[in-house]
Amino acid sequence: MAVEQEKRMAVEAGAAARLADALRRFFDGDIWYSFTRSPVIIVSAVITALFVVSAVFAPLVAPHNPFDLASIDLLDSFIPPVWLADGDPRFLLGTDDQGRGILSTIIYGARISLGVGFASVLFAMVLGIALGLISGYFGGTVDAVIMRIADVQLTFPAILIALLIDGLARAVLPRDFHGEVWFYVLVLAIGLSFWVQYARTVRGSAMVERNKEYVQAARVIGIPPVLIMLRHVLPNVMGPVLVIATINLAIAVITEATLSFLGVGVPLTSPSLGTLIRVGNDFLFSGEWWITIFPGAALAILVLAVNLLGDWLRDALNPKLR
Repeated sequence: MAVEQEKRMAVEAGAAARLADALRRFFDGDIWYSFTRSPVIIVSAVITALFVVSAVFAPLVAPHNPFDLASIDLLDSFIPPVWLADGDPRFLLGTDDQGRGILSTIIYGARISLGVGFASVLFAMVLGIALGLISGYFGGTVDAVIMRIADVQLTFPAILIALLIDGLARAVLPRDFHGEVWFYVLVLAIGLSFWVQYARTVRGSAMVERNKEYVQAARVIGIPPVLIMLRHVLPNVMGPVLVIATINLAIAVITEATLSFLGVGVPLTSPSLGTLIRVGNDFLFSGEWWITIFPGAALAILVLAVNLLGDWLRDALNPKLR
């Protein structure tokens, strides 16, 4: 027992030492230096983190729960922001047509929008990386087929691809299931419209890496192609993939908002940023401007912050662009 405990303590101490060494190298590296020297990027990171934390802990952060019908009163509809004449201190940014607080719906809406964005980007990244590795590593007919499919998809705007997939899913699935599977349909629709960027990027890097000596040595000693791609090729192509994923997160959030605004995304009962803008648009010219202005501003700020982080990450990971 004493020997096993000593071994376990030694393993834990070694892991802690490696973690401390990795953190020290990160904080001494160029990426952290570049981050701390850019006030714009620091502000963008803080804004993005604020949105993410608020979305994750929405039940604790939001003043009200827009999904709790017992706490919603139609008599509270169309209350203006608190700084206007008829404002109510309970609703800092006013209420919508259902009596839901705009601030709370923005927080919960960001939760839905970011959830769809992260899931769709993860799906697109996994699919694109897998197809890119297969295409770049094996080449030949497999490469030609995958890249021709990618070329065909690139001729259509991403929003049209998403609309087509969403429409097909709604036509195939029974109407009773639409309210239950909308999240997965959105993730599938948006993810399938973004995989090409990852596939083409990974393919180009994989074609370069497959001819290097360490890959050829792995082939000689009999390592299976799948392990070669995952252990040796994939780690060397993750830099550009992370940059694309960061930028695509902002595009995915905008795509979800666009689909929801068009009425084919998130149901009206689920307040995403797109549905809030759509609902508020009906009352924009009747004086209730806050219903659409505040969710629209929140969407613009979130997308701008994420885009700035993506641009910085691209420059930080590419020494030629510094």
